[in-house]
Amino acid sequence: MKRPVNKFGITVLAIAAITAALLSVMSYFSITSAALPNLAGIVASPFRAVSASITGYLRSWNAYLTEFDELKAENEQLKLQIAEMEGTVRQAESDREENARLRELAQLREQRRDLHFESARILVQDVSNWSSMLTVNKGTSHGVETGDCVVTEEGDLVGVVTEAGLNWSTVRTILDSDTSIGALIFRSGATAVAQGDFALMSEGRLSLSYLGTEPDVVSGDLIVTSGLRGYYPSQLVIGYVEEVRASDNGLAQYAVIRPEADLDSLTQVFIVTSFDVVD
Repeated sequence: MKRPVNKFGITVLAIAAITAALLSVMSYFSITSAALPNLAGIVASPFRAVSASITGYLRSWNAYLTEFDELKAENEQLKLQIAEMEGTVRQAESDREENARLRELAQLREQRRDLHFESARILVQDVSNWSSMLTVNKGTSHGVETGDCVVTEEGDLVGVVTEAGLNWSTVRTILDSDTSIGALIFRSGATAVAQGDFALMSEGRLSLSYLGTEPDVVSGDLIVTSGLRGYYPSQLVIGYVEEVRASDNGLAQYAVIRPEADLDSLTQVFIVTSFDVVD
């Protein structure tokens, strides 16, 4: 027969075991320091570690943000300095180009003392399939009149003034389909007419017409203004012949002229306000 379990004995044994365990723990703490402070330290230790970790993280993040703000401010300052330097470089380049144009103009004035110029800035370039016009910032108050020729600093023909206001003028370029200027083949002395052409405008070219059936013109010929009747100055460079073509009806020929003036890159031109007619 099984003996009945003595619950009282079990309880006593359990109490004894717990007491022994507590005595052992207290004995351990009594070796190092007081029990309760050590126990509190053990309990708080993980929290202290977490707090220290968070504090270190926050300090690191704050240092990063401070450094980021400093770098950002430094970057903005550098951008400003770069922008100022780029502006200085652009101004220097503009001044260099202006000085080059003035030197060229001085040479042109020395070579062409029969011409009197007025410098003008291009305000608007109006180029389409039907026309090629410029608006400049000089007008009648500067001695500009309708019919005045407009050239580059090298003396290359740009066009003719078609309308003059008080402080502005409209210039029809040599590519415009309404342009028609008396021309001269420099090599042979043969006369012709330089004309704008719808078909050639898109190519940046114009035609040399009224050459006759057997014209004395070849590729590479220099074409200048003829100055006939004194409408325009003579010897202004129009351009060079690229090729000679037959007209649509096959009865005549015409030449394709490449303008010497780079009309697309112009920013400044010179208006011939007056000139001496040279026979």
